[in-house]
Amino acid sequence: MLLEEQRFLHEDLERLEQGISDRVAEDPRHIRDRLNRDHQISGFLNRIQEQSKRLLDIYHDTEGLRMREIQSISTGDPFDEFYKQLNGIKDFHRRYPNEPVENLERAYKRKAPGEGESATTEVDNMFTGEEAFGRFLDLTTLHEDYLNLPGVKRLSYLQYLSTFDTFTPPQCPIKRADKMTDQYFNYVGRLVNYFENFLRRTRPLEDLEKVFTSFDQDFEKAWEANEVSGWGPEAPAAGPAAPITEGAGEGIWCPDCEKEFKNDNVYKSHLSGKKHIKAAELRKSRGETNGASNGDGNEHPNSRGSTVQNFKERAIADREYRVHKLAASMETQRNDTRVNVERKQGMTERERQMELDAFFAEPTEAAPRPGDEDSDSDDDEKIYNPLKLPLAWDGKPIPYWLYKLHGLGVEFPCEICGNFVYMGRRAFDKHFNEARHIYGLKCLGITNTSLFREITGIEDALKLWDKIQRDKKKEKAGGENIVQMEDAEGNVMPEKVYYEYVSPSSSLFILGIDC
Repeated sequence: MLLEEQRFLHEDLERLEQGISDRVAEDPRHIRDRLNRDHQISGFLNRIQEQSKRLLDIYHDTEGLRMREIQSISTGDPFDEFYKQLNGIKDFHRRYPNEPVENLERAYKRKAPGEGESATTEVDNMFTGEEAFGRFLDLTTLHEDYLNLPGVKRLSYLQYLSTFDTFTPPQCPIKRADKMTDQYFNYVGRLVNYFENFLRRTRPLEDLEKVFTSFDQDFEKAWEANEVSGWGPEAPAAGPAAPITEGAGEGIWCPDCEKEFKNDNVYKSHLSGKKHIKAAELRKSRGETNGASNGDGNEHPNSRGSTVQNFKERAIADREYRVHKLAASMETQRNDTRVNVERKQGMTERERQMELDAFFAEPTEAAPRPGDEDSDSDDDEKIYNPLKLPLAWDGKPIPYWLYKLHGLGVEFPCEICGNFVYMGRRAFDKHFNEARHIYGLKCLGITNTSLFREITGIEDALKLWDKIQRDKKKEKAGGENIVQMEDAEGNVMPEKVYYEYVSPSSSLFILGIDC
């Protein structure tokens, strides 16, 4: 029955391609529906690869079964082979009467909620409430793990969102020796696992394995060139002054204490302290002095110590490098998370819970049908908004108290912007630096736009620009027409001052005073 299996695989591939085509043509509004569509397409693509592999194995026919089946059909009486296969099918169904038959026509067809489609999709269980289906990051657990690390400063969650991918001083207070612990290694590993898992959940159609491989290749090149931030060979303290290589770059850096001193005298005095001596001995025992394990000056200057020590540093540096790269690829979600955290800090617990419930209770948008576009779509999309409040990020009106707080009910028209009306003082102040207002001023022939803040009328702007031009011309003409005079003593002064103070009467007065 290899030929029947071959035909089934071809039909399955065509049905999969049609299912992908139908879903690509959709344009769901809600982020949950978009993610669900992308994950379904990703599953179909994986099944296409599996079925194609099975089909290629049949065509290769390494055991010759397909060729023998073709020969058995093409030679002899075809009806004998037909009835033989028919009896085999009947015998199979006689032994397994309840065996379901797969209908490929309905297997990959998008079903509406009323046709048996489950209201709960596979995406619903992928994300936490804070992540909001991949719109934000949820680093609360990792923030707690960071606060439990030895030697860290207590940061708020908002501060942690800005610095979690920075592993060098002064932003990161963890010393290089403290990074060699299992606790820190596990913490960085959890960061990497979270971001990789987050990318797989939010970008199912991208080739993430290729992206991760590129990260590894970049790290290999940077590690061989000693360009990994925070993991280069440490320079020894040369004489009384240490090189300025780390810290804020404004003072003197002590590699033993991993501390920066802004004054040279303070640095010299601390060299005889107990803490510095203890730190120097500890660093020497770890084999970090001069960047080598035994202090041999004939070794390569970029040597990082023993093999075990180098392996540990490489493993931790690899995870830190990957966290930095992954965070850079999710900069949009990171910024949105900071804004969302700041917004939620101004809300009560009841408001936050109501917002979360409303977000998860929003019904999944069903795929539109050709005959149903004009029937009930208008009624379902109507939102009760009698006060004409602005819509929030979820497509619903913002609270009325927030509307009054920001003064969004106050209109600020701008004639320069084509009589465009800005709602609220914040939007009005912001629009003076936007392209619309600057373009309107340039159309009026005004080039210096910084002087025209709070001016919205075309006539006022033209009057101010004419006055500025006249003042510039007057100032330029006055500077060119000044006649300078020189007195007998060689003092240079304007003509007006010369005739006022160097005239004969004035000179007698001045001489009288001098006498």
